[in-house]
Amino acid sequence: MPPYPGAGEPQPQGSAAEQTAYLPPFPGPEAQPQGSAAEAGRPAPYPAAGQEPQPLAAEQTAYLPPVPGAGEQQPQGSAAEQTAYLPPFPGPGEPQQQGSAAEQTAYLPPFPGPEAQQQGSAAEQTAYLPPVPGPEAQSPQGGAAEAPQPAAGEDAAWSPPTLGGNTLRAVDPAQARAEGRSPIIDPGPQPAVLTAALGLLLAAAAALGQFALLVPLIALQALTAAGWFRLNGMWPARQGIALAFAGALVADVAVLAVDPLYGAGAIVGTLGAWVLITLVLQLRSRAEPDERMYGLMASVASAALAIVCAGFLAADSAAVTVGAVAVAVAVFVRALPLPTPASVGVSLASAAGAGVAVGGLTSVGVGGALVGLAAGVCALVGLRVAAYDYPSKFVHMTAGVALPLAAAAPAVYLIGRVVG
Repeated sequence: MPPYPGAGEPQPQGSAAEQTAYLPPFPGPEAQPQGSAAEAGRPAPYPAAGQEPQPLAAEQTAYLPPVPGAGEQQPQGSAAEQTAYLPPFPGPGEPQQQGSAAEQTAYLPPFPGPEAQQQGSAAEQTAYLPPVPGPEAQSPQGGAAEAPQPAAGEDAAWSPPTLGGNTLRAVDPAQARAEGRSPIIDPGPQPAVLTAALGLLLAAAAALGQFALLVPLIALQALTAAGWFRLNGMWPARQGIALAFAGALVADVAVLAVDPLYGAGAIVGTLGAWVLITLVLQLRSRAEPDERMYGLMASVASAALAIVCAGFLAADSAAVTVGAVAVAVAVFVRALPLPTPASVGVSLASAAGAGVAVGGLTSVGVGGALVGLAAGVCALVGLRVAAYDYPSKFVHMTAGVALPLAAAAPAVYLIGRVVG
């Protein structure tokens, strides 16, 4: 430490920079002090108050810039150069340098002054959040008020929830969850009436024979193929729908061509061949990997559901009649305005009762209760799938109509063989 001046002695200039040095300034050869101090290796004497400070102090304290004295002028740019992580901070009388702060602090955008506040910067920097209304737009109860309606000629921030179709469908489920609403929307009474009508048509055609059953079955398979793609948000998907529908027609022909005992084998063989064909076609696609994976899953699932509908052709005609009537009754009762637990219980009980009633008119007998109950469970599962993820009206009129019957086809075939 250099000698500390007394009360009456003047403060030496430049002492701050020299006292923060790792070593005191080393004088040149011409100013090397002679005598015992230099010979003993002791530090050189501290310069007097009138001497100029050597520039070696700032060089030896490379992390800190030299501190000028009270009467010296502050060097421009030295602080920013020696403290590279911080931009130079101008003095009170100096003009603000444009762009220097943003360039040296690349992770932060430039902060404009109050008079130069940029419009829209908050929305651009918070792209995942919708604009927050001001205090005057809040409801009196303290919660958020309804979203403001856009003026004429302006686009809305998001589309309102609707069942009539939506071009921003991918945003709707997340928006529904954020607003505290369920993204599950049941198809409703209109698809239920169509499902009941198609089920009764299948039941009546099954009593007439396989070729009569083929007409409503083809309509069911077409609705299944188209509805599944739209349920997954893929529309238009003409090639995938055509591929799934072609697989369903091949399965129908295969079931009609073989003995009734081998109907299940014909369906499984067609399903395996169509999975392979779908995989080969997707491998030849030039789309992105994620899109190819989505397309592969949707194509395989749509083809599988459409092909599985051929189980009505392979099953016993009496079991088809019982199962189709049970599905029609279960879906219609489920659409009634009842609480969800009560609606599910009444639907399954109605399906079992319809199975008993129709089974007594056919060769199934009392086993119709088991066929009807299994078909009712599968129908409610298919109905729930058609209601998932904020579906549109088109989904309700295709998948909402077809999926309850398509899901019940394997149960009708298997339970029908057990009770038959």
